[in-house]
Amino acid sequence: MNLDFTQFVPNIPYILQGILVTLKFVSVSAIVGFVLGTILALFKIGRVKILSWIADAYTSVFRGTPLILQLLLFYHATPQLTGYDISAFEAGVLSFGLNSAAYISEIIRAGIRAVDTGQNEAAAALGIPYRPMMKDIILPQAMKNILPALMNEFITLTKESAIVSVIGVFDIMRRSQIVAAEKFKYFEPLLIAGVIYYLLVMVLTLAGKMVERRMSRSD
Repeated sequence: MNLDFTQFVPNIPYILQGILVTLKFVSVSAIVGFVLGTILALFKIGRVKILSWIADAYTSVFRGTPLILQLLLFYHATPQLTGYDISAFEAGVLSFGLNSAAYISEIIRAGIRAVDTGQNEAAAALGIPYRPMMKDIILPQAMKNILPALMNEFITLTKESAIVSVIGVFDIMRRSQIVAAEKFKYFEPLLIAGVIYYLLVMVLTLAGKMVERRMSRSD
């Protein structure tokens, strides 16, 4: 074994700069996924059959095909089909956001179904319309119940975000690959990237547990 981490020490700040890119990418993707996922979840439990069918079909397609395939389609096919020269960051956000929405919609749908049906009956007895009931009564309770699952989805997005390196986004993984190619050694820089991802996930996990404990105390 011929390992030498010392020669990569000057490159660590360059790799660390990818953290901001990764967090920005994951945050925007998570927002897109959460907003669209909430809409899809409401479609699934709604009374309009065509909207429920569309939401189910959407979830089936995005959960049934590889994420990297969706990423490459958005990046390479968008210019071909629309003439728009999409950036790597935009393609990544679209593919990750739309993919995440499929999973989040199921999480939210399950959270809404888990709310006691008595809440719906009480709201109906008071004459509260469907939309205000969902917005002010049902969804807040559901969100509190599904917070751990949403945090897990955010952590999953953080780990899977390394895939965007294949289309040239200068995240942690891409930067470590550039360093590896420059020095013709791959184990050390990739291991450094792995440690960075692990620490990010641990920080997010601890943050999620802190929020969960605080919300449980508020009960």
